[in-house]
Amino acid sequence: MKYKVLKKQNISSNCLVCGIENDLGLKANFYELENNELVAICDTKEWHQSYPGRMHGGMSAAILDETIGRAISLSNDEIWGVTVSLDIKYKKPVPTDCTIKVVGRIIKENRKLFEGTGEIILPNGEIAVTATGKYMKMPVNKIIENENLLEKEWISVKDEEELNYIEL
Repeated sequence: MKYKVLKKQNISSNCLVCGIENDLGLKANFYELENNELVAICDTKEWHQSYPGRMHGGMSAAILDETIGRAISLSNDEIWGVTVSLDIKYKKPVPTDCTIKVVGRIIKENRKLFEGTGEIILPNGEIAVTATGKYMKMPVNKIIENENLLEKEWISVKDEEELNYIEL
């Protein structure tokens, strides 16, 4: 099914998951969709592997953690998630050298905490990894206390090819 992209989220310069200047990172881009889900799109590389041809499970956990944790900002872009717990289920290997989609959504929230779920979707549409997490809501300026560092690390970028819809 196709969903309209409402907004592209900012990325970081050095983050393992979305850092545009992190040569070994996933360089994920995050898109807010009309169905209140967040989708990350990234290319897995050979250096993300554990066994040859397979992305390391820790990298799978990292992209799911970030995607679910960012999903809370769909309702308030000043609030982010800080991980309390994360449960991962590995169903299929995630290959290296392919483009994956990672979906995150909020399933429950209160004033201080939220819970979310997510999955890694392979190019053929199969779900490879699922996650459920619990997060503490926190304003971005409380996570990154140095305002100069926040300005240096938080980057708004445009895609070379603008995405209007994402198929899941």
